[in-house]
Amino acid sequence: MRLWSIHPKYLDAQGLLALWREGLLAQKVLLGGTRGYVNHPQLIRFKQTVNPPLYVGTYLYYVYLEGVRRGYAFNLSKIRAYDLTLENIPVTIGQLRYEYQHLLNKLRARSPTNYYKIKNLENIEPHPLFKPVPGDVEAWEKKGARK
Repeated sequence: MRLWSIHPKYLDAQGLLALWREGLLAQKVLLGGTRGYVNHPQLIRFKQTVNPPLYVGTYLYYVYLEGVRRGYAFNLSKIRAYDLTLENIPVTIGQLRYEYQHLLNKLRARSPTNYYKIKNLENIEPHPLFKPVPGDVEAWEKKGARK
């Protein structure tokens, strides 16, 4: 499961579709609808909010908007609840940079056109639910995945 901190506009079609599915799974987990993935590190930042299901629903809503922008038929009714006035969740600049490099590695292999479109970004825009703050890669990031 990867709930990207970077803006979903950077993802290729495969990445955006995967994010939609994984976001729906995260919502199910945070609503108590599954016994699996309950301790997944990608969920920590949502669990630290005052209302984890609402925050992950809001996260999903922005993914939905990107899907609509691209002409995909994501089903809005699958999002339990969202609130566009929520306070943003902090994400470190180091995490954004890490995810950007991680995405570039994926795109280089599976979607060269998308890779060349974003390979030279200097300012990486976060997912709209997040606000960048100074810092290194987040502590919840898989330790084996750090560079």
